[in-house]
Amino acid sequence: MGGYFKVMSSERLKMSRSFIVLLLLLSPAIAVLVGLLSNIEGADRPWLVLLGTMGMLHALLFLPILSGIFAAFICRYEHSGGGWKQLLVLPVTRTGVFFAKYSVVIAMLAFMQILFLGAMLLVGSIKGIDAPVEWGIIGRCLLGGWVACLPLAALQLAVSLMWSSFAAPLALNVVFTIPNMLVVNSAQYGPYYPWAQPFLATIPGQAMEGGGFGAMNLPFENLMITVLGSFVVFLIFGWTYFRLKEI
Repeated sequence: MGGYFKVMSSERLKMSRSFIVLLLLLSPAIAVLVGLLSNIEGADRPWLVLLGTMGMLHALLFLPILSGIFAAFICRYEHSGGGWKQLLVLPVTRTGVFFAKYSVVIAMLAFMQILFLGAMLLVGSIKGIDAPVEWGIIGRCLLGGWVACLPLAALQLAVSLMWSSFAAPLALNVVFTIPNMLVVNSAQYGPYYPWAQPFLATIPGQAMEGGGFGAMNLPFENLMITVLGSFVVFLIFGWTYFRLKEI
């Protein structure tokens, strides 16, 4: 892991000076608008209904798409002008570089989940929800949504390392994200589709009218086992590829 913290510091500096940070606000901002327009009057568990309403676009589209954007962007500088050679002549190891870049991607996704929680609390306050906040379920869902992004982020980082084009991995990511609306309806295939896993982990079945549908009724623990299995496979694949990659 040689040079891990040096690379982390460099990546943090690059991110802080780029427009990419503004994308962290995109999904929470849209979620606020959706939440304000929603009707949750008379709901037995208003906070869960609000989570289901605000989290639909956030978890179904923005989490998988933005994880791809972050992964592609963090490799963009090195793909241009011989950046990989310049980076790897420094006293850093490939393992340190790979895990530093991956850490930045998942840290940005974690921060976006925190912003989404803030957006939920803001909307709940504006709408005057006086029911106690169900911290246990909401915390589990938002943490689970972030955990479900870990294999997807590892896979998309590996793809971004393979392709020097910035647009190609993004286009591929969008292509695989669009079918989410259909995939989550399948209890058989939904849990194994990496782009659908953030949604399935974030939105509890009790937040949806009728108790959810398709793969949403899968036990949370079973989903997490599938997610962690995918995470191990994709992380090892990306790390191994980068170690053997010719620069």
